[in-house]
Amino acid sequence: MRVRVDGRELLNFCSNDYLGLRAHPQLIRAAGECLRRDGFGAGASHLVTGHGLEHQLLEQELAAFTGRQRALLFSSGYLANLGVVSALSARHDLIVADRLNHASLLDAARLAGARLRRYPHLQAAGAAQALASRGGLERAGAMVVTDGVFSMDGDIAPVSQLATLATQYGATLMVDDAHGLGVIGPGGGGTLAQAGLDANAVPVLIGTLGKALGSFGAFVAGDEPLIELLIQRARTYIYTTALPPACAAATRAALRLVRDEPWRRERLQALIRRFRAGAVAHGLPSSDSLTPIQPVILGDSARALAVSEALYAQGFWVTAIRPPTVPQGSARLRVTLSAAHEDTQVDALIAALASALDSEAPRA
Repeated sequence: MRVRVDGRELLNFCSNDYLGLRAHPQLIRAAGECLRRDGFGAGASHLVTGHGLEHQLLEQELAAFTGRQRALLFSSGYLANLGVVSALSARHDLIVADRLNHASLLDAARLAGARLRRYPHLQAAGAAQALASRGGLERAGAMVVTDGVFSMDGDIAPVSQLATLATQYGATLMVDDAHGLGVIGPGGGGTLAQAGLDANAVPVLIGTLGKALGSFGAFVAGDEPLIELLIQRARTYIYTTALPPACAAATRAALRLVRDEPWRRERLQALIRRFRAGAVAHGLPSSDSLTPIQPVILGDSARALAVSEALYAQGFWVTAIRPPTVPQGSARLRVTLSAAHEDTQVDALIAALASALDSEAPRA
């Protein structure tokens, strides 16, 4: 987990490579064999000539991994969210969204032209109020959209409560589990597997391939009618070049590793516990996150930048995250852990954080 920045080698604590698969030999070998066989680019969109055997096999394996009838590949998570929400919503429909959802979900609601109601972060009661506000538009469609694991805070959506509300109000629940799949839940099945929710409870599941799976791209998983509808109506699928086949081949290798090497998740959880315990012991401004995303919230943007630079000087790559990516007054260091990190590296980061915060200002 090292990165070279301006010629200097640093320990990388801000990557989404949660399982340490990005440079795994099996991914590299699968991609290389595919490159020699099929070349690099897909050459066209899926519906023209860009969809090949590797894409087809990956979609089948993603469907099996998520316990759904079918999966559909997209060229990025951003495009998946834009395409799915805009295909499933129309003008006068209602989209109910967590206030801290990823920017792509917010942009997707705007693109759809639907009415958008945002509820306070993680507050299912707020989602219920928004759904109840449909008033005279009961015949209009309604969607509840949420991240599974939130990318800047590392906390987990109340998906069980949201699923109950969606059923109660006749809404469709869509979960973007970009940061949960492969990382949490039985078998790495993500936020929904951890909550024991199936495809009936959450009919639309979005996942990405470039985080725990160490590759690139995204997918939506659901039942047969959903996927067929998206093939016909999701403009970011129809009008975009398909993923390079080598990305699909590498992702298939990653899925096998997620299945066959559960020790990666166990190792990651041990490092999360180690970081949290160390943060408490050193009095660091830690969060309640039980995921690899461990924000150190400093509040002031200038302070977050200064501490990031101090860590850089000590050999650590931890970026400062500032508004508008996060709310005003919540600038932070977004520390992310990987199964590829060593215990001593995590301990060294905690010590460096404590030193940097002591030198900048009194701890929050």
